Amino acid sequence: MKKIVFALSLIFGLLSTTASQAQSAKDVLDKCAATVSSRDGVKADFTMSSAQYGNASGQIAVKGKMFHATTSMATMWFNGKTLWTYMSKNEEVNVSNPSEAQLQVLNPYNFINMYKNGFSYTMTKTDKAYNVHLTAKDQSKRVKEMFITVDKATYHPTEVKLLQKQKWTTFTISNLKTAKLSDSEFRFNSKDFPSAEVIDLR
Repeated sequence: MKKIVFALSLIFGLLSTTASQAQSAKDVLDKCAATVSSRDGVKADFTMSSAQYGNASGQIAVKGKMFHATTSMATMWFNGKTLWTYMSKNEEVNVSNPSEAQLQVLNPYNFINMYKNGFSYTMTKTDKAYNVHLTAKDQSKRVKEMFITVDKATYHPTEVKLLQKQKWTTFTISNLKTAKLSDSEFRFNSKDFPSAEVIDLR
């Protein structure tokens, strides 16, 4: 009988610890998301390293679900529904309506629209950062795992790492600043690219 009671108490203790850790990790992500979710918008520098998509670096502006990213190879505008991707090499603009999983690879801040549902959490800490590990409860999801590093002092995300189709993509983020951004910044304007060929993939 004592063995059973001990085993049950051990199980309940482990469950309580796991639940507490998950709640703590979610609290960190909630605060992190709040720093990115400025009503006026934020801007930052980023680098991307991906076995599937290659490497890139540039700047990104984010306002709610909208973003505008610029790299040496491409410029992207997303207004919350439609994505315009301008390829400078061939002067083409591809127009599409991407899924949340597809947006995750394009926008390092898209985790703020994903983490609240369908993921379990664990977290470790260093002197300067929280390291949150998210695992999809449904492993058929396109994004199966994410690691998000959050600065302890500012709650700014400094690294987002995600697993899709057994391949990792890593974003390193720096110089995050709030900015007053117009909604027009997140829409492609054909007047700015008069020679571009528009290809509608919707």
